[in-house]
Amino acid sequence: MLTVPDGWELLAPGDAALTRRVKEAGEFWAVAEPVGRKIFSRGVWAPSATIAAKRAALASERTDPAHARRQAADRLRREKAQAHYVTDFRGEVLRFLAFAPVHAPLAERLATAVTAHATPVGSGTVARTQRIPVEARASAAVIAWLRHQTTGYDSLRIARVKGRRREVRHQLAQQSLRLLDRYRRGEPAVANCPLRRALEELPVPEVE
Repeated sequence: MLTVPDGWELLAPGDAALTRRVKEAGEFWAVAEPVGRKIFSRGVWAPSATIAAKRAALASERTDPAHARRQAADRLRREKAQAHYVTDFRGEVLRFLAFAPVHAPLAERLATAVTAHATPVGSGTVARTQRIPVEARASAAVIAWLRHQTTGYDSLRIARVKGRRREVRHQLAQQSLRLLDRYRRGEPAVANCPLRRALEELPVPEVE
Protein backbone atom coordinates (compact mmCIF):
# COMPACT_ATOMS: atom_id res chain seq x y z
CA MET A 1 0.00 0.00 0.00
CA LEU A 2 1.28 3.46 -0.90
CA THR A 3 0.34 6.80 0.59
CA VAL A 4 -0.22 9.52 -1.98
CA PRO A 5 2.07 12.49 -1.31
CA ASP A 6 0.50 15.71 -0.09
CA GLY A 7 -0.38 18.07 -2.89
CA TRP A 8 -0.92 15.33 -5.44
CA GLU A 9 -4.12 14.47 -7.30
CA LEU A 10 -5.34 11.80 -9.69
CA LEU A 11 -5.52 12.79 -13.35
CA ALA A 12 -8.18 10.52 -14.84
CA PRO A 13 -7.51 8.85 -18.20
CA GLY A 14 -9.09 10.32 -21.30
CA ASP A 15 -6.80 13.16 -22.42
CA ALA A 16 -3.70 11.47 -23.82
CA ALA A 17 -1.90 14.74 -24.59
CA LEU A 18 -2.36 16.07 -21.07
CA THR A 19 -1.32 12.76 -19.51
CA ARG A 20 1.81 12.63 -21.67
CA ARG A 21 2.84 16.17 -20.67
CA VAL A 22 2.26 15.52 -16.99
CA LYS A 23 4.44 12.42 -17.20
CA GLU A 24 7.17 14.34 -19.01
CA ALA A 25 7.13 17.10 -16.38
CA GLY A 26 8.55 15.02 -13.55
CA GLU A 27 7.55 12.55 -10.87
CA PHE A 28 4.25 10.69 -11.23
CA TRP A 29 2.57 7.39 -10.37
CA ALA A 30 0.71 5.53 -13.09
CA VAL A 31 -2.28 3.50 -11.91
CA ALA A 32 -3.07 0.29 -13.80
CA GLU A 33 -5.60 -2.42 -13.05
CA PRO A 34 -5.30 -5.96 -14.45
CA VAL A 35 -8.61 -7.41 -15.63
CA GLY A 36 -8.17 -10.94 -16.89
CA ARG A 37 -5.27 -10.86 -19.31
CA LYS A 38 -5.64 -7.15 -20.05
CA ILE A 39 -4.36 -4.13 -18.17
CA PHE A 40 -6.42 -0.94 -17.99
CA SER A 41 -5.11 2.52 -17.12
CA ARG A 42 -6.91 4.17 -14.21
CA GLY A 43 -5.07 7.47 -14.38
CA VAL A 44 -1.92 9.18 -13.17
CA TRP A 45 -1.12 10.60 -9.75
CA ALA A 46 1.03 13.73 -9.94
CA PRO A 47 1.49 17.08 -8.18
CA SER A 48 -1.65 19.16 -8.47
CA ALA A 49 0.37 22.20 -9.52
CA THR A 50 1.91 20.27 -12.40
CA ILE A 51 -1.46 19.03 -13.62
CA ALA A 52 -2.98 22.53 -13.40
CA ALA A 53 -0.07 24.14 -15.26
CA LYS A 54 -0.04 21.57 -18.05
CA ARG A 55 -3.82 21.70 -18.39
CA ALA A 56 -3.77 25.49 -18.71
CA ALA A 57 -0.92 25.45 -21.23
CA LEU A 58 -2.65 22.79 -23.32
CA ALA A 59 -5.97 24.65 -23.23
CA SER A 60 -4.23 27.78 -24.49
CA GLU A 61 -2.59 25.87 -27.34
CA ARG A 62 -5.88 24.31 -28.34
CA THR A 63 -7.49 27.72 -28.88
CA ASP A 64 -4.79 28.61 -31.42
CA PRO A 65 -6.01 28.19 -35.04
CA ALA A 66 -2.65 26.62 -35.88
CA HIS A 67 -3.45 23.82 -33.46
CA ALA A 68 -6.71 23.07 -35.28
CA ARG A 69 -4.85 22.95 -38.58
CA ARG A 70 -2.27 20.54 -37.16
CA GLN A 71 -5.02 18.37 -35.72
CA ALA A 72 -6.80 18.24 -39.07
CA ALA A 73 -3.55 17.35 -40.85
CA ASP A 74 -2.76 14.64 -38.29
CA ARG A 75 -6.27 13.21 -38.61
CA LEU A 76 -5.99 13.09 -42.40
CA ARG A 77 -2.59 11.40 -42.15
CA ARG A 78 -3.98 8.78 -39.76
CA GLU A 79 -6.98 8.15 -42.01
CA LYS A 80 -4.71 7.64 -45.02
CA ALA A 81 -2.44 5.32 -43.06
CA GLN A 82 -5.45 3.33 -41.87
CA ALA A 83 -6.83 3.04 -45.40
CA HIS A 84 -3.47 1.77 -46.66
CA TYR A 85 -3.25 -0.71 -43.80
CA VAL A 86 -6.74 -2.06 -44.43
CA THR A 87 -5.88 -2.63 -48.10
CA ASP A 88 -2.56 -4.29 -47.28
CA PHE A 89 -4.11 -6.43 -44.55
CA ARG A 90 -6.90 -7.66 -46.81
CA GLY A 91 -4.30 -8.59 -49.42
CA GLU A 92 -2.41 -10.62 -46.82
CA VAL A 93 -5.63 -12.38 -45.81
CA LEU A 94 -6.25 -13.37 -49.43
CA ARG A 95 -2.68 -14.63 -49.74
CA PHE A 96 -3.11 -16.73 -46.63
CA LEU A 97 -6.42 -18.16 -47.84
CA ALA A 98 -5.01 -19.06 -51.27
CA PHE A 99 -8.32 -20.59 -52.36
CA ALA A 100 -8.52 -22.32 -55.71
CA PRO A 101 -9.89 -20.08 -58.51
CA VAL A 102 -13.26 -21.82 -58.40
CA HIS A 103 -13.68 -20.56 -54.83
CA ALA A 104 -12.30 -17.06 -55.43
CA PRO A 105 -15.65 -15.30 -54.70
CA LEU A 106 -15.81 -17.05 -51.33
CA ALA A 107 -12.24 -15.99 -50.54
CA GLU A 108 -13.07 -12.39 -51.43
CA ARG A 109 -16.08 -12.32 -49.13
CA LEU A 110 -14.22 -14.03 -46.29
CA ALA A 111 -11.32 -11.59 -46.64
CA THR A 112 -13.75 -8.68 -46.45
CA ALA A 113 -15.45 -10.08 -43.36
CA VAL A 114 -12.20 -10.76 -41.52
CA THR A 115 -10.71 -7.38 -42.47
CA ALA A 116 -13.81 -5.44 -41.45
CA HIS A 117 -13.80 -7.15 -38.06
CA ALA A 118 -10.09 -7.06 -37.33
CA THR A 119 -8.70 -3.75 -38.62
CA PRO A 120 -10.71 -0.93 -36.98
CA VAL A 121 -8.54 1.26 -34.76
CA GLY A 122 -9.11 0.39 -31.12
CA SER A 123 -10.61 -3.03 -31.90
CA GLY A 124 -7.96 -4.74 -29.78
CA THR A 125 -7.66 -7.61 -32.25
CA VAL A 126 -4.46 -9.30 -33.34
CA ALA A 127 -4.55 -7.21 -36.52
CA ARG A 128 -3.73 -4.10 -34.46
CA THR A 129 -0.59 -5.45 -32.85
CA GLN A 130 2.83 -4.35 -34.06
CA ARG A 131 4.66 -7.24 -32.41
CA ILE A 132 4.34 -9.67 -35.33
CA PRO A 133 4.57 -9.24 -39.12
CA VAL A 134 1.39 -8.32 -40.99
CA GLU A 135 1.24 -11.73 -42.69
CA ALA A 136 1.20 -13.40 -39.27
CA ARG A 137 -1.51 -10.98 -38.12
CA ALA A 138 -3.60 -11.85 -41.16
CA SER A 139 -3.40 -15.60 -40.65
CA ALA A 140 -4.12 -15.27 -36.92
CA ALA A 141 -7.10 -13.01 -37.64
CA VAL A 142 -8.57 -15.55 -40.08
CA ILE A 143 -8.23 -18.37 -37.56
CA ALA A 144 -9.75 -16.21 -34.81
CA TRP A 145 -12.69 -15.25 -37.05
CA LEU A 146 -13.31 -18.87 -37.99
CA ARG A 147 -13.09 -19.93 -34.34
CA HIS A 148 -15.83 -17.50 -33.33
CA GLN A 149 -18.02 -17.77 -36.43
CA THR A 150 -17.81 -21.41 -37.51
CA THR A 151 -17.30 -23.35 -34.27
CA GLY A 152 -19.06 -23.55 -30.95
CA TYR A 153 -16.14 -21.90 -29.14
CA ASP A 154 -18.12 -19.00 -27.71
CA SER A 155 -20.60 -21.32 -26.02
CA LEU A 156 -18.10 -23.90 -24.78
CA ARG A 157 -17.69 -24.39 -21.06
CA ILE A 158 -13.95 -24.86 -20.73
CA ALA A 159 -12.53 -26.15 -17.47
CA ARG A 160 -10.47 -23.55 -15.60
CA VAL A 161 -7.33 -25.66 -15.84
CA LYS A 162 -4.03 -24.11 -16.86
CA GLY A 163 -3.44 -24.68 -20.56
CA ARG A 164 -6.90 -26.10 -21.26
CA ARG A 165 -8.21 -23.06 -23.16
CA ARG A 166 -5.02 -22.94 -25.23
CA GLU A 167 -5.47 -26.62 -26.03
CA VAL A 168 -9.06 -26.10 -27.15
CA ARG A 169 -8.09 -23.14 -29.31
CA HIS A 170 -5.33 -25.23 -30.93
CA GLN A 171 -7.77 -28.03 -31.69
CA LEU A 172 -10.27 -25.63 -33.24
CA ALA A 173 -7.50 -23.99 -35.27
CA GLN A 174 -6.59 -27.36 -36.75
CA GLN A 175 -10.26 -27.89 -37.58
CA SER A 176 -10.40 -24.50 -39.31
CA LEU A 177 -7.22 -25.20 -41.27
CA ARG A 178 -8.68 -28.47 -42.55
CA LEU A 179 -11.73 -26.55 -43.72
CA LEU A 180 -9.59 -23.97 -45.52
CA ASP A 181 -7.51 -26.70 -47.15
CA ARG A 182 -10.61 -28.09 -48.87
CA TYR A 183 -11.13 -24.75 -50.59
CA ARG A 184 -7.43 -24.42 -51.38
CA ARG A 185 -7.57 -27.77 -53.18
CA GLY A 186 -10.67 -26.71 -55.07
CA GLU A 187 -12.89 -29.43 -53.62
CA PRO A 188 -16.65 -28.92 -53.77
CA ALA A 189 -18.16 -27.33 -50.67
CA VAL A 190 -19.51 -29.84 -48.18
CA ALA A 191 -23.20 -29.80 -47.42
CA ASN A 192 -24.11 -27.21 -44.81
CA CYS A 193 -20.53 -25.85 -44.83
CA PRO A 194 -20.03 -23.80 -41.62
CA LEU A 195 -17.97 -21.19 -43.45
CA ARG A 196 -20.57 -20.55 -46.13
CA ARG A 197 -23.33 -20.58 -43.54
CA ALA A 198 -21.51 -18.05 -41.38
CA LEU A 199 -20.92 -15.70 -44.31
CA GLU A 200 -24.55 -15.97 -45.40
CA GLU A 201 -25.82 -15.16 -41.92
CA LEU A 202 -23.34 -12.41 -41.13
CA PRO A 203 -23.92 -8.92 -42.54
CA VAL A 204 -20.53 -8.04 -43.99
CA PRO A 205 -19.82 -4.29 -44.03
CA GLU A 206 -17.96 -2.79 -46.94
CA VAL A 207 -14.23 -2.26 -46.41
CA GLU A 208 -12.99 0.99 -47.93
